[in-house]
Amino acid sequence: MMRAHDKDLDGLGNVTVEPGEEATPASRLSIDDLLPQSTSPEPAPRGADGAPARAPAAGTRTARVLDVAGRSATIVLRGATAPLEAELAPEVDPEVIADAQANGDLVLVECCEGEAPLVVAALTTRKPREIRLQATTVSIEADEEVLLRSGHGAVRIRQDGDIEVIGSRISAASRGLFRLVGRILRLN
Repeated sequence: MMRAHDKDLDGLGNVTVEPGEEATPASRLSIDDLLPQSTSPEPAPRGADGAPARAPAAGTRTARVLDVAGRSATIVLRGATAPLEAELAPEVDPEVIADAQANGDLVLVECCEGEAPLVVAALTTRKPREIRLQATTVSIEADEEVLLRSGHGAVRIRQDGDIEVIGSRISAASRGLFRLVGRILRLN
């Protein structure tokens, strides 16, 4: 015989059985009544290819970029085969990551438990065959000398203001006024 409970335990309600009566199945508490009801499990995270994706171990890793869209990228971590979706850190320019993808360079990724991987930098992993600078303003400064050289041609700018242009053939053209100004002009 069950006894009446004076307190409501965990919101399950009181079970009251009159003396001399037997408890009915509806008035009995089972272990299932005491445990929280399970809900349907969350679907496992998926990689970009739809296959189940494992959360990467916490730490900093390198990865190859497959695609960049806005502030997110599809990456493959070194040693893994499944692609993952990663976010770009706020200080990372998406164009830098797109250039890394185009050049086949690696990126540096921070992985934390329970969070999406975070792309924090692009890595140069080999000597470039071509360097392209594109900006609003490009400044090259040196304390002693600037030297631009290619094959048998060169331009040297020295600290004292001396400028040399050396080449097997030098041409200069102007669509407007072409001025040569100097105290002395010497031709041959």
